[in-house]
Amino acid sequence: EDNDLVVVSKPPGLVVHPSCGHQTGTLVHGLLGRCMNLSGISGQERPGIVHRLDKDTSGVMVVAKNDSAHQALIKMFKDRVINKVYHAIIDGTPQIPEGRIALPIGRHSVNRKKMAVREKNGRDAATKWKVVEELPFKFVLIELRPETGRTHQLRVHMAHLGHPIAGDTIYGRKNEVYAKIGIKRQCLHASSLSFPHPVSGREMNFTADLWPDMVKTLNILHELTNEDN
Repeated sequence: EDNDLVVVSKPPGLVVHPSCGHQTGTLVHGLLGRCMNLSGISGQERPGIVHRLDKDTSGVMVVAKNDSAHQALIKMFKDRVINKVYHAIIDGTPQIPEGRIALPIGRHSVNRKKMAVREKNGRDAATKWKVVEELPFKFVLIELRPETGRTHQLRVHMAHLGHPIAGDTIYGRKNEVYAKIGIKRQCLHASSLSFPHPVSGREMNFTADLWPDMVKTLNILHELTNEDN
């Protein structure tokens, strides 16, 4: 934290800002309890919020404390100056070790609460991915680098490839193994953000360790690997 921004590691299960059904207990409420000032550009219910993580996604987020920092950060996201790295456990093993998916994303034609790949009416979206480690039960730890920031982008793109993020109740699939290895939410974690400071211009890099529940799942899978060997 400094005079211009706050960087946090958001836990899973925490909604970023007030919305229908979530009027209290959000990340914004916690920030307002700690910080006297947050930027007002995003409105009264979303002070300081430059970007979001889904409720059940954990990891690093940056929040603006004043309007000038907010405007600068918004421009960086728009110009793709900010580098984002995520890690996820996916359900299914890709046939190649790395790749790039560039398919537009828009609102689902039937279920308006979902997003989907929409060739005609979607907005440009691109994600680079790379296998980090193959695990038992055909789970894979993967690194994801979104080039754009569409709603549910990583979840939609991976599901479209046939390898949804494990535990994703909207875009994934049911798997009886989830309970055995402790998966209770979508295994998606924002690991790092890199960007120039919005005021000083100094290059900054923030990292957030994998949330403990994902670490626990990986440890269980590693133990199963050792048993097989």
